[in-house]
Amino acid sequence: MGMRHHRSMTAHHFTVLLLDPNDATRSALQAAGLAVTEAADASLARHHDAVVWCAETPAALRALAARPDLTQTAFDTALVVLAGEADEALENELLGCGVEALLLAEHRAALPRSLRHAVLRKRLERAARTAYATDLATGLPHQAQLLEHMTQLLALREREPAPMVLLVLRIDGFGAAAARLGGESGNVLRRKVAVRLRSALRASDVVAAIGPDAFGVLLGRLESRSDGERVAGKLVRTLQQPVTVAGQPCTVTAAVGLALYPDHGKDANTLLQRASAQAGSVATLGQAGFAVRTDRSGNSAAANDEPA
Repeated sequence: MGMRHHRSMTAHHFTVLLLDPNDATRSALQAAGLAVTEAADASLARHHDAVVWCAETPAALRALAARPDLTQTAFDTALVVLAGEADEALENELLGCGVEALLLAEHRAALPRSLRHAVLRKRLERAARTAYATDLATGLPHQAQLLEHMTQLLALREREPAPMVLLVLRIDGFGAAAARLGGESGNVLRRKVAVRLRSALRASDVVAAIGPDAFGVLLGRLESRSDGERVAGKLVRTLQQPVTVAGQPCTVTAAVGLALYPDHGKDANTLLQRASAQAGSVATLGQAGFAVRTDRSGNSAAANDEPA
């Protein structure tokens, strides 16, 4: 089925993806003034506030419950299912997959109201997830938030191909600072390292705390494919200068792993795993204890950013 768009003024300010539509459902949504896109599959779900999936026969409802993309669709957007008849077992299964609401076709007139409620719940859920995903010690995004941002950006890259790079920096020295200067000193040093990384990057780049001794840096748009290594070297040099904590100079050491999209992976988890594995498998080398690990030829050779 081709994709058709229905646009009209609405006071509800959200867009709806309509899957497996019929005339009655289409009319109910249009009568409510909603911006509706019709499609044959859920690939566009993340670009809409809500999805209405029409499954008005028992067979269609069972097929929906078995779809491998159901959970991801429900994660990406507020998903409401329109069913032809009640089936408690299937309803429980669908709700367990993240479906926000199920509505019987005989109550189709209530669909716009159910959608508004579902969109509001999804927005509140995302706000809570974002708050939870913030690293309290540094104020930076946490790993979950980084992955979500990467997933959204990668979806755009499917339509507008362009390279992007994820760097993972493994930092050593927080524990030594805590042992020498007191427990809170390690946290203070970690916050100062976070500030130093953030100040060395563009506003459009993302820095995230992805572990007690690791940071992720997402370079969303590159001028050239070599920019990832250049920025990695810049960050390493930025961290070489001692940081003052409790009046005492503290030094850290770092190793950097790099994953380039699309060469090294096309999804957020694959890129993060690759960069993390590289950062974790190379020793911190060089005069100041810094190393950048990149992969120019696929052999993952380590190279020092500073001479030994």
